[in-house]
Amino acid sequence: MNTIRKERGTPRTPVKQRPGVNYYPDALDQGEQKALMAEIRDVLRLAPLFAPTMPRSGKPLSVRMSNCGQLGWVSDKDGGYRYQRHHPETGTDWPPMPRRLVGLWHELTGYETAPQACLINYYSEGSRMGLHRDDDEQDLDAPIMSISLGDNAWFRLGGLARKQPTSRLMLHSGDIICMQGPARLIYHGIDRILPGTSNLLEEGGRFNLTLRRVTRPGTSAPAAPADTADDK
Repeated sequence: MNTIRKERGTPRTPVKQRPGVNYYPDALDQGEQKALMAEIRDVLRLAPLFAPTMPRSGKPLSVRMSNCGQLGWVSDKDGGYRYQRHHPETGTDWPPMPRRLVGLWHELTGYETAPQACLINYYSEGSRMGLHRDDDEQDLDAPIMSISLGDNAWFRLGGLARKQPTSRLMLHSGDIICMQGPARLIYHGIDRILPGTSNLLEEGGRFNLTLRRVTRPGTSAPAAPADTADDK
């Protein structure tokens, strides 16, 4: 297991970790982080955090989550991993995605088609995300963009097969990772967060925002469920 050396770059200047993985340290300054977090809290007032469960076993994931955008990622014992247009508990449509997020997507990924889903994961102390890959989407040509807000976290990157060697990277509040092309389907996860390393969130912990394009351009139906994660 290798640890990737943290390189602090200039804002929105990528540090290439490997082909297809662009890491943007300090992509959002403190003011931008606060503004984005305020928008996410507005989203959560309409679409509260919920506790997803694993397919088949019904075991709860260690993170709580919500979504914004046209589609949202959910998981439960009976329906498995899937995208749907409404909150699983309130039954209401997901709130619109903040314009700030769409702008960052176009700026950093260069992908012309807009994202359809922003998965909002909240990590409290002790939360983690097991190695998984994001393959519940139809449009696998589209990138994935991940934004960190709050406490530092150890991010683990693997390969295209689960048993390939992994490396890890310390993510700070305001950092952004984009995975596309040859890295679109690599395994990745969060080993743990480091409580108290950020003062952005009054409640502590970490929010991770993951932007995805779900359907292929010209289609609108949610992708079919898949089942590939340990703790997604």
